[in-house]
Amino acid sequence: MNAYRPRLIAEVVRLHSDYYAKHWNFGLPFEAKVALELADFLLGFREGRDFMRNAWQDDARLKGTVSLQAPEDGDDLAHLRWFIVDEAFAGEGLGSQLLGAAISHAGACGFAGIYLTTFAGLEAARKLYERSGFRLVKETAVDQWSGGVREQRFELRF
Repeated sequence: MNAYRPRLIAEVVRLHSDYYAKHWNFGLPFEAKVALELADFLLGFREGRDFMRNAWQDDARLKGTVSLQAPEDGDDLAHLRWFIVDEAFAGEGLGSQLLGAAISHAGACGFAGIYLTTFAGLEAARKLYERSGFRLVKETAVDQWSGGVREQRFELRF
C-alpha cells in the first residue's frame, strides 16, 4: 500500500485525538475507536479500490489525511473516513485537495458515490462537504463517538 509509512496510525490518531479532545472533550472511547478501525482498514487495504491520501510536513508531521473504504458487497457507496487537517494548516486549501482526491478516486473506480458520518456542530467541515456536492440525508441521536453529539450522514451520488 503506497499510503502506509511507519507512524501513520499514530499520526492519524494524534490529529483526531488532539482536535476532538480540545474542541469536543472526546476521550478514550473515541481515540480507541479511531485507532482500532484505522488499523483494521490498513490491514485489509484493497489496492486499487480503497484509498488513502496523506500530506506530510518535512516527512515528520502529518498535516492532513483522508481515506475512502470501497463499497462492500451489496453496497453501492464508498465510505469516506478519517478526514482531518491539522489546525496549524487550516485555511491553506489542504482539506479541499484531500477531499477532491478521494472523490476523484471514487469516480475513477466507478463507485455510485460516497457517504460519510459526522456530527452536528462541525460547521467548517459541513460547508466543505456541501461545496463538494454532499447532501445531509439523515441526522439521529446515535453517538458512535461517545461524545454526546448528534450523528449526521452525508452522501454524494455521482
